[in-house]
Amino acid sequence: MISKNIVVLGGGIGGIVAANQLRNELPSSINITLIERYEIHKFAASYLWLMVNLRKAEKITAPLSRLVHKDVKIIYEEIKQIDIAGKRIQTENNEISYDYLIVALGTELEKKYLNDNQYGIHNFYTYEGAQRLRDELAKIQSGEIIIAIESLPYKCPGAPYEAAMLISDYITKRGLKNKININLYTPEPHPLPVAGPELGKSVSDLLENKGIKFYPAHQLKEIKPEEKTITFNSDLTKTYNLLIVIPKHTPPAVIRNSGLTDESGWIPVDRNSLETQFENVYAIGDVNSISIPGRWQPDKPMKLPKAGVFAHSQALTVSEIINSKIFGKEIKSSFCGDGFCMLEAGEDLAGFAYGDFFAAPHPDVKIKKLGKAWHLGKVLFERWWLAPSGFRKSFYKILIQLGAKSLNIPIKL
Repeated sequence: MISKNIVVLGGGIGGIVAANQLRNELPSSINITLIERYEIHKFAASYLWLMVNLRKAEKITAPLSRLVHKDVKIIYEEIKQIDIAGKRIQTENNEISYDYLIVALGTELEKKYLNDNQYGIHNFYTYEGAQRLRDELAKIQSGEIIIAIESLPYKCPGAPYEAAMLISDYITKRGLKNKININLYTPEPHPLPVAGPELGKSVSDLLENKGIKFYPAHQLKEIKPEEKTITFNSDLTKTYNLLIVIPKHTPPAVIRNSGLTDESGWIPVDRNSLETQFENVYAIGDVNSISIPGRWQPDKPMKLPKAGVFAHSQALTVSEIINSKIFGKEIKSSFCGDGFCMLEAGEDLAGFAYGDFFAAPHPDVKIKKLGKAWHLGKVLFERWWLAPSGFRKSFYKILIQLGAKSLNIPIKL
């Protein structure tokens, strides 16, 4: 009987999917351990709805144990060291050896603009931040709302644009559309540059139609909370009543000290297998770095976006590869680079962006017309994700494949 130890680091989307998929497919002699410091899982994709009071905070959380297969061992501790040479993980109170390692630790947020004492600066990238922002949005009666992207990369490339449109919808429902201006500043040349100018133009048009002022190629330089001003590298200074910052995303500290990263700080992987430079060590989701064809600026090669859909599909790929390796089977699985996103636009409407991010000479991404069906699809996914693991199983893969086929969308997972 084969006996192996598989360790998964991180209880986000990638980690949960990988642990469940492996447990569903492998015999009980294969030990699967998931290490995650938080016992309560918070569904980050719903923070935008929480921000505009379309969700109650407690409705977008669930005990991690409910989402993970009952025969996966969960260790609720902080990871202190990843010892690649010794093939072991050191936590607060345990040392765990592995034969196969899946790193799915996501990103951390730089705390520079997350300080509670900096009045008027908010974010929706944390559970607590989205709730504080919800309370501030409920109070504002007039003035300037500024959304500013601090740096690249950041999780979910569409999120700042969705946030602007959802806030616009929220303000309109409060009867304040003519009293509050919404401004979005980004260092990017246009929205979602990794998806190409055509999709960027579509999103720009959506913003314009909602009266949202969009300012590309504006790099945040300085914020003075006491004066409520924000300055950009062009030396443009604007005054705000409410400021929303998309904070700098960084690799977790334990990753930076692991020997897995390159000069960027992220973990480079083979784009097909998601394997790192070390055999049987894989990195999936936001923590990895995958080069893709094209450049969004002459000196900036493009990287695969950091998004939950990629963490999900990469988890499935790695699970199948590990399964094949354990049993000496031919490895047929490969991460294909397909991705999609339901882009929330307010008014219970969403667009559907999809395409091949490995396409040459640049990603081939298209967007479907706004519709309520795309919004409903996002709602259904939220409910499904927070359901017990036994209910979910591999239904997601079947649902997406059937939906993609019926809509003639070439998405493969």
